[in-house]
Amino acid sequence: MGDSLEILLTNDDGIDSPGIRALYESLQEVGNVTTVAPATDQSAVGRAMSYEVEVEEHEIGYAITGTPTDCVVAGLTEIGPYPDLVVSGCNNGANLGAYVLGRSGTVSAAVEAAFFDVPSIAVSLHVPNHLWPYDTSIEEYDVAADAATYLAEHALESGMFEGAEYLNVNAPMPNGESVPMEVTRPSHVYDMDTTNEAGVITLHDRTWEQMSDETLPDAEGTDRRAVFEGKVSVSPLTAPHTTHRHESLDELVTEYRF
Repeated sequence: MGDSLEILLTNDDGIDSPGIRALYESLQEVGNVTTVAPATDQSAVGRAMSYEVEVEEHEIGYAITGTPTDCVVAGLTEIGPYPDLVVSGCNNGANLGAYVLGRSGTVSAAVEAAFFDVPSIAVSLHVPNHLWPYDTSIEEYDVAADAATYLAEHALESGMFEGAEYLNVNAPMPNGESVPMEVTRPSHVYDMDTTNEAGVITLHDRTWEQMSDETLPDAEGTDRRAVFEGKVSVSPLTAPHTTHRHESLDELVTEYRF
């Protein structure tokens, strides 16, 4: 689609993060990029909305004193130009598994775009557990940026957004070798617990610990399994919430008497 492709770029790590810079530079190869991103780190805010935000011009676009959702709404309705595609990322840290999708600010920006009927791609970088927490460099997003740029260039024309509203993409860090891409589904593995010490309850997400284990419980075809094996995971998804008819619920509703 070349330069005719209009792309709105956002993230949740903030406009000064290396991940968004990597995507900004790469995506310009396939279209016109307008960046509207949080002025500060807004990780894990989900689809939180501020309703009133300030906007300032930035070297790579516009900085918003709000959340990723604020950025998408402001970018689509006020700042423009109206995009063909929204790209969110690249996040420092993977966004894998069904239970993560609603918490992630990166993914939530893509979901917000989907509600506007604009195709979108959420992009995240998997940082191995033994390195975490880790300050990434722009170069370490090369695989993620290449994958996102490839999808941005080809996904719309392929017709794949006729069956999906957004893509959740997770990529490994570069290792000097060719990295394959795999279509996946979100893993449903979930493992959280808590400890209570002197009235303070601490939540522990054990799911990520399994990413260092050779006995990873995730099935073939899941996003976590693909990234664990060093692949780029691409999950085609629809914005929540998809509804299904259930005969048992139909019967309950029919029998209801107030």
